[in-house]
Amino acid sequence: MTTELRVLRPSEWNQWFECLELAFGGVPEAAEERELLKELTEPERSLGVWDGDDVVGTAGAFSFRVAVPGGAVVPAAGITMVSVASTHRRRGLLTSMMRRQLDDIRALGEPFAVLTASEPVIYGRFGYGAASRQMSLTIEKDRLRLEVPPGTDAVRLRHAKPDEATAACEGVYARLVPDRPGVPAHGPGWERKPMIDPAENRQDASAQQCVLAEVGGQVVGYVNYRIKPAWGPSGPKGTVEVNDLAALDPAAYAALWRFVFDIDLMTTVVARNRPVDDPVLHLVTDTRRCNAHVRDSLHVRLVELGAALEARAYRGPLDVVFDVEDAFCPWNAGRWRLTAGTKGTATCRRTEDPADLALSVRELGSAYLGGEALSSLALAGRVRELRPGALAEASAAFLSDVAPWLPRGF
Repeated sequence: MTTELRVLRPSEWNQWFECLELAFGGVPEAAEERELLKELTEPERSLGVWDGDDVVGTAGAFSFRVAVPGGAVVPAAGITMVSVASTHRRRGLLTSMMRRQLDDIRALGEPFAVLTASEPVIYGRFGYGAASRQMSLTIEKDRLRLEVPPGTDAVRLRHAKPDEATAACEGVYARLVPDRPGVPAHGPGWERKPMIDPAENRQDASAQQCVLAEVGGQVVGYVNYRIKPAWGPSGPKGTVEVNDLAALDPAAYAALWRFVFDIDLMTTVVARNRPVDDPVLHLVTDTRRCNAHVRDSLHVRLVELGAALEARAYRGPLDVVFDVEDAFCPWNAGRWRLTAGTKGTATCRRTEDPADLALSVRELGSAYLGGEALSSLALAGRVRELRPGALAEASAAFLSDVAPWLPRGF
């Protein structure tokens, strides 16, 4: 087999994307989703593998900036649209695309890459570690009530047409980016993605609706949702599907959730992507009725290990030497001294000093956003403590005050 791996030409996008669709089952994307993805695709950062005239592999990257612990928003590659044709599996195509992609990311000076995995087992061998989780809720709203904070009643709520509310929603989102690790800061065009609402994706639910929360005439929160009516022998049993909900303060947050819970003729609220420390769990009177389910979300790959570890803040002073394994990006392998001061600054440099902890770049990726504890990884045998006390020090310093989260997929 003779194949060619090269950068995508803009004129080849349709053929390239059709390869991706076929690899994921052959169901075409809705026209408006496809059109937006075409606009957002960065051809110069998109790779394809050709076998003659046929595209048999795809891999893309978005130029993101992602929040890290401490509030910095750091350049990062958002890996996306990765596929290999079923006719060309197990021939090294994915490995060749991952190799080229990470080399390109390094050349661009982006210290890390992020992705969401259709199958997490695929990406561990390339150094990606699961770094954040998402929680889905199926809330039996008639079996509990909300206890809201003072000021909730002062929040004004109003319906808005989703396309007319796009700028207001994106303004709230942008202000929240530094507050939670893992949240991407979006470039132009991305504000349209959460508002796309193809009829074929609704599964008998309504078109997406939007409610804005305001205080003093300023938008301080929003919820985008759908209504899925249903009836049973005893009456209504509809569902509210929460697609996106965010607010700048606790009162607005509670007001939006109260609105969702109070929608008539609904017995269930479904929210499929929430942070694992979502404050709504502290507003409800019975968390068991929320039927929470947790799964992996954002995976992180440190591309320039030193620069990545220097870009984030730590919860306290730290001086630790890591012995890092990284077969796929060998420039990261070896011993690194990470030193963090009391003012949030950190340095990470190569060293010949004895190692305190031994681990692979995958574990550092998992711990990078502060959601996965190094101590937990050590209990699984994936981190080895070489100096007594080093594990506790590093694990505590790496943790984030809030759980990392990816609120919108890419």
